[in-house]
Amino acid sequence: KPRTFYDLVVQVAIVRPGPIQGDMVHPYLRRRAGLEPVEYPKPELEKVLGKTLGVTLFQEQAMRVAIECAGFTPGEADMLRKSMATFKHTGGVSAFRDKLVQGMIARGYDRAFAEKTFSQLEGFGSYGFPESHAASFALIAYASAWLKCWHPDVFCAALLNSQPMGFYAPAQIVRDAIEHGVEVRPVCINASRWDCTLEPTGDESRFAVRLG
Repeated sequence: KPRTFYDLVVQVAIVRPGPIQGDMVHPYLRRRAGLEPVEYPKPELEKVLGKTLGVTLFQEQAMRVAIECAGFTPGEADMLRKSMATFKHTGGVSAFRDKLVQGMIARGYDRAFAEKTFSQLEGFGSYGFPESHAASFALIAYASAWLKCWHPDVFCAALLNSQPMGFYAPAQIVRDAIEHGVEVRPVCINASRWDCTLEPTGDESRFAVRLG
């Protein structure tokens, strides 16, 4: 149940395989619901993970954890990012284990927390999102949901004119539009064009979709 736009950004990122395999989903949900306290062993960790309630959800956060909490240089953190992106092919994330764990221990973190942090970052080898990508997808999702809610006729025509697009077949889009009160008119040799178009219905608040 998103309350803000950033909640949508989190929703996009949290269902990626990386956060799921890094066991980040349920801790975030419990903390957001107030069922689990949000705790930061060190102030620098709150600076990095404050927006996501102490849970690493984005690739940028993984890099900043390595820099702020384990003493990585920006160049080393970028190598970590690249290894996360190619993990399935090279298994390269594991090469950073000792440096990250020992770096965190040297800065006052206990070993169990350091090893848990590494295992979470290792989960990004199964595809975690950059925050910018999640925000872009969230904006598209927000705009699409707004259109579908307030202008289902326009939304239906736009989707049909974007085929082929995967996920949903044209018949599913038409059926959903009809279920939401949209009049869908059949192909007509006299009225149809190459694309689907919008036609007046007599109701100024709603158009009919003419199939093309």
